[in-house]
Amino acid sequence: MNTQIQVSPARHPAVTSLAIVGFVAIVIAGLWLAVYSTRFVPGVVNRIGSAAVYIGSVFTPAPNSNNLSVVPTPTASTTISFGTAPATSTTQTSTTKPKPTSTGNGEKTSTVIKVGTTTPATLTGLGDLAVNVDTTGYMTTNTTDSFVASTTVPHGDNAAVRFTIKNVGTNWSGTWTFSASIPTYPAYTYTSQPQQSLAPGDSIDYTLGFNQANVGSNKIITISINPGVSDSNAANNTTSAAVTVQ
Repeated sequence: MNTQIQVSPARHPAVTSLAIVGFVAIVIAGLWLAVYSTRFVPGVVNRIGSAAVYIGSVFTPAPNSNNLSVVPTPTASTTISFGTAPATSTTQTSTTKPKPTSTGNGEKTSTVIKVGTTTPATLTGLGDLAVNVDTTGYMTTNTTDSFVASTTVPHGDNAAVRFTIKNVGTNWSGTWTFSASIPTYPAYTYTSQPQQSLAPGDSIDYTLGFNQANVGSNKIITISINPGVSDSNAANNTTSAAVTVQ
């Protein structure tokens, strides 16, 4: 059995008006979303897609750690003379002892001068990695060789920081890593690959650059050391510096 619902002719204008209003609202919402996407979404996507970190480093050994050392030894080759010593006079009062009589070739001795093979001192205690920011600045290209020291990063250049990590302890540091919290959008923390073990006095100078830095003053860059073994002083494992990004 079919049932038909009849709409009163008087209600047709009201239904039509509501349909028109709903359609107009959908169109306006669509236009607003299109404008929002055009203005904001590509900017965020571009930042995420193009953000990059640039890193360079220079290892510096402890002073005199690579110098050659010579172990003092007797004369490398010595030949004892042979022959009969002259007779001494009975009236001679000299206190010089006569040379012993030899009946054949003298004994030959030889030694070797050893270079760079002295036994190093025994290391005790613990390593102590310390980080220090040398200067902030910017890179004019995408290589750390273009670093320019400055507290202000010009518009269009990559922000950068130079820092040194040194073993100020009394033993090898063991392998370790470092991390850099950099003021990009969105915020990002770079973590290094495992770094070589440092002997006491060894250091590594790093240049770290990055693009897509947040614009503004007092943008903080924080460098932290993550020791792989026991470290005698955790207080010097983190440091920060501020830059102004135009």
